[in-house]
Amino acid sequence: MKSNKLFAQLLKLSFSVIILSIISFGQNNFDKKDDKAEFEKAAAVVAKAVKKLGGEKYLNVQNSVGEGRLSLLKGGQIYSFQSFTDVIVYPNKERTDFIEGGAKTVLVNSGENAWFYDESLVKFADQSETQINNFQESLRSHYNYLLRGDWKGNAELSYAGRRPASLGKRNDVLKLTFKDNFAVEYEFSDEGLPMKTLYTKLNSEKLPVVEENRYAQFILENGIFSPFIIDHYINENHTFRVGYQSMEYNKRISDEIFTKPDDPKKLRKKLKL
Repeated sequence: MKSNKLFAQLLKLSFSVIILSIISFGQNNFDKKDDKAEFEKAAAVVAKAVKKLGGEKYLNVQNSVGEGRLSLLKGGQIYSFQSFTDVIVYPNKERTDFIEGGAKTVLVNSGENAWFYDESLVKFADQSETQINNFQESLRSHYNYLLRGDWKGNAELSYAGRRPASLGKRNDVLKLTFKDNFAVEYEFSDEGLPMKTLYTKLNSEKLPVVEENRYAQFILENGIFSPFIIDHYINENHTFRVGYQSMEYNKRISDEIFTKPDDPKKLRKKLKL
């Protein structure tokens, strides 16, 4: 019993440290007392979410390996789907292998090392600037970027109030505003679960579009809660769904899987970790 009480005390202390570290980071950026109070509200929401997702176990995740299916939608109907294996190494490495109709596509981002392979189109090349920018936006718009503190030094955190959610419920809304004026809103339920992220970007025609990720079906794996369903919307139109079938954490992952091979034929084989 004493050990359990000690663990509980240490856990409470760890989340106090999270709040204090966030507050101390931004305490010199306030011109008004009300601004500081709103920032402290944001810090409390972050700490609550971290605790809900697994506390220290969540913060200590170094990598994840997820497998599932990506469904592309139009008019509410699935018109194409692909199986995938997604490998993430924090803070900024990701490799995703897709298979559709027996053909394979590989997308890799690892710092300056960003490339792709498309078997059906016979393409094997470095990613374009647009592709790299899209990856950076996807990183910043995920709730992990907020909760794990990767934004520090690159953005300002604020509390944006409460927003209607499901019937009779409201979500806390936090906002990160980056130095390049990109901004993301993150919604959290009263229980602390991330529900949604929302951001505006320019499309290929340089027109603003609102993009949104909605998280659902949180499942506990190794003490960590993760959403097994992620729905993506553009201007409120449902464009794709990511459905995970499995999720593993802190596996032994070689950096070699992020290195562009000299022969693309090697990529046709199933990814081995």
